[in-house]
Amino acid sequence: MPVAEPDIVGRLQRREPSGFLLASVRGVGQVDLQPLLWTGVLILAALWSAGWRIGLFATLGTLISTATAYALGADRSNIALGLQGYCGCLTGIALVTYLGHHPATYVLAVVGAIVCTLLTATLTTFLSPYGLTALTAPFCLVSGVMVLGAPSFGRIWHGAPKAVSDPTSGDTGISWSDLWHAFFTNVSQIFLVDEWYVGLIMLAGLALAGVRVFLYAAAGSVMGIVAAWALGAPTAQIAQGIYGYNAVLVAIALGAVFLTGTVANGVYALFGAAATTGLTASLTSLFKPFGGHTFTWPFILTTWALMAAVPLLPRLRRSA
Repeated sequence: MPVAEPDIVGRLQRREPSGFLLASVRGVGQVDLQPLLWTGVLILAALWSAGWRIGLFATLGTLISTATAYALGADRSNIALGLQGYCGCLTGIALVTYLGHHPATYVLAVVGAIVCTLLTATLTTFLSPYGLTALTAPFCLVSGVMVLGAPSFGRIWHGAPKAVSDPTSGDTGISWSDLWHAFFTNVSQIFLVDEWYVGLIMLAGLALAGVRVFLYAAAGSVMGIVAAWALGAPTAQIAQGIYGYNAVLVAIALGAVFLTGTVANGVYALFGAAATTGLTASLTSLFKPFGGHTFTWPFILTTWALMAAVPLLPRLRRSA
């Protein structure tokens, strides 16, 4: 995740509770690995435009995770950057998406957001010696367990509110409409939303974070489309962003955050974006028999693997 500017951290720490609210908004932007406040504002606005339930649960999850970090005395600079809120944001969205809007879902969203903060600390402890970060793994673990176990409990399960797309079958022809829809939904699908206009607003937020961030997000989306089409993925799933959202995250992570802006690093980032597209199909097939969900596991595993290799590859350089 990005490193804090000292003056930003200092200002946020001196302004509480406004600091708490600003940190929470930054937490929404940190889903895309960006700490800029206005990036978080636009992404949050995009989520509310997708529907009040999505917006509400994203906000709730982020606030609870951030508040938990404050209560447990987590590092204030990390909190100020939003690094304690982004997994709670995604968990809230996942729970309302797959369990529906019910009173029990609110309770689970609060519990899930709290556990995300705890798991973030746990994974950070395990991964720090290897120079790796938790990324969105706490979200994947918490949401995966809750959604998978929900059908066993009558007070939680009310039937699946959203049909899960089957990424293994369907027409493989592709039109211009499919292409431009996919370009934007690859960005919105990071937040489990398949509306193109939501992705457009989010891209605008990423553009505010810097030209490099925007270009790698766009390049990752294109690479996800090309790789999925070249491999013969079903058109409907490409257009919905199912195959491309992990590619967007990998491209941003490697191209604009964790590695320096060299040509070699750029090629490495785009290779990762293409690789994670294939991994998306593999993990989806792995989870499908027992009703699991892929979420952002392809992004996490690809980024961990490629970042772990960097110390032994002299042409690749980490960001300072």
